[in-house]
Formats: sequence, structure tokens, C-alpha cells
Amino acid sequence: MNRGDGFKAVLSGLMKLAATIVVTLFIVEQAGLSSEELRRLDMGPFGIRAGWLAASCLILLSGFFSTALIWSLIVRDLGGISLSRTDAITVFMIGNLGRYVPGKIWQIAALGALARERGVSVTSATAAAVLGQGAGLAAAMLIGLGAVSSLAADNLLLWVIPGAVLTGTLLGLSPLIFNRICRLWFRIAKADLSETLTNRDGARWVLLSLGSWCIYSGAFWAFSVGLGFDLELISSASAFAAAYVLGYLAFFAPAGLGIREGILITLLSSSIGIAPATALAAAARLWITIVELIPAGSFWIRHLIANGGIDDRE
Repeated sequence: MNRGDGFKAVLSGLMKLAATIVVTLFIVEQAGLSSEELRRLDMGPFGIRAGWLAASCLILLSGFFSTALIWSLIVRDLGGISLSRTDAITVFMIGNLGRYVPGKIWQIAALGALARERGVSVTSATAAAVLGQGAGLAAAMLIGLGAVSSLAADNLLLWVIPGAVLTGTLLGLSPLIFNRICRLWFRIAKADLSETLTNRDGARWVLLSLGSWCIYSGAFWAFSVGLGFDLELISSASAFAAAYVLGYLAFFAPAGLGIREGILITLLSSSIGIAPATALAAAARLWITIVELIPAGSFWIRHLIANGGIDDRE
């Protein structure tokens, strides 16, 4: 990712923040809450708790870092070199800037290019990114099952999505299918898979991703407490994870924009009301983006300086 792409990523991220508010307001109005009612929402009684907000940012950032380390582990399992923790986190966080550039391929492309600079083959880096994302979705769906059950209580068709995700994961972890899929990926890329993978490798990735998603979900709960919302840990964690998966699977919406917020509002409104749920959903999108963009941007600037991408004469 060059400097122009980086600026584009940051600008795109800021534009998506504004779009989040607009789309969320539209969803709320369709749900029966007018903009005037939303403007009258009084946040005063909730009480902002700065300590909890700061803690939520640190917990969320640790979740990003844990996902980066899982990615580096998968790279090693695929026969790539072992990256240091610092390199793995740096490469992964900078690569994530690519998802703020229109076109989802940029995230994987940026990750592959940055990893190659540290001796990791592009094939291994991109394969690890795809496999890690699959493991993460399966882990998030496991946490989100409780929330999905509340949505699907009167509509069994809503079980199709989590059922498909979990069934696909179980089939993908079977030795016959799992190893063949990985070898097919490397064959398409005209590269050799030097290691023989087993279903235990895949199961380990899912279990580690489950730990990461416990961190993400805990961070969201801490964020909601920091804003003064009275939510139970288990229910809020499940709602957050389910909203992420369903938003991610909405391919027509970049980063699940609007879809994730709408689902989160639906899942949380029974606990805290539709107006507070809307405020929390919109604030959560802003919170996640800021916590990701600022560290990733700083890593990217350091990368440019170290590689001569920023010149004092410019």
C-alpha cells in the first residue's frame, strides 16, 4: 500500500463514519422511530464513565492484536516463516487499512505486499488471511447463537445463516476437505504447500479465534458500560457477534455498513429501548473505526519513514 492508497483509506473511513449515521437513522425511521424522537434522546441519565471507555479501547485494540497473531500462526502452519509479534501486528494492522478503500480485495492485497517485504510469500499471507477470516466468522457465530435464537424464535428460516456457517466450518475442518481446499488454493497460485495440514490445525484456529471474539465482545460490553447503558455481558456479547457476522455476509454493504447497525438495534432494543440502542449502535461503529484507524495509521507512517516513503523535502 503506497502513501496515496493510505490517504484514500483514511478518507474513505471518515466518509463511512458519516454514512453510518445516515444509514442508521434511515433504519430507525423504518422501524417506527422518528428523527425528532431520536434528537430528543437524553443521554444525561446514562452517565459517561471515562474509565470504562478507555478500558474498552484497550481491550478492543488487544483483540485486533490477537487476530494479527492468529494470522501469523496460520502463516507458519502453511509453511511460511515465523514472524515476530511486532512484525505480525504491524503488517496486519497496516493491511487492514485496505478494507477502507472501496473493493474488499485491497485488504488482502495490501497484507500480501507488506508480508512479502518480511520474507512471507504472498500466497501464504493471503491464504492465511482468508482462512483466519473463516475461522473468525465461525467463532463469532458460535458466540452469536444466543442472539440469533431470539430473532429466530418465530421464524425458523433465520437459522439458515448460522446453520450454513457452522455446517460449512465443520465440513471444512474434516481432514479430506480441509487439506484439499488448502492445496487447491496453493495450486491456483502456482506455489507449493510445504506443510501437511490436518483438521486439528483448523480446529486450533477456530478455538483461538473464539478467544479473540471473547475479547471483542467483552470490549463492546465495556464500551456500553462506559456510555452508561445497562446491558448484561452475555446478551450484549452475543448481539455484537451476531450483528458482525450477519453484516459481514451482506456483501452488498461495505464493512456491513448499516446492516450491522440495524441488526444490533433490533437485538438490543428489547433490553434498552430502540432510541438508546440506535445511539449505541452508531457510537460503536465510530468507536471501532477510530480504535482501528489511529494505531494502523501510526504503523503505516512509521513504515513509510523506515522505507523512505516520507521525505522531508516533500
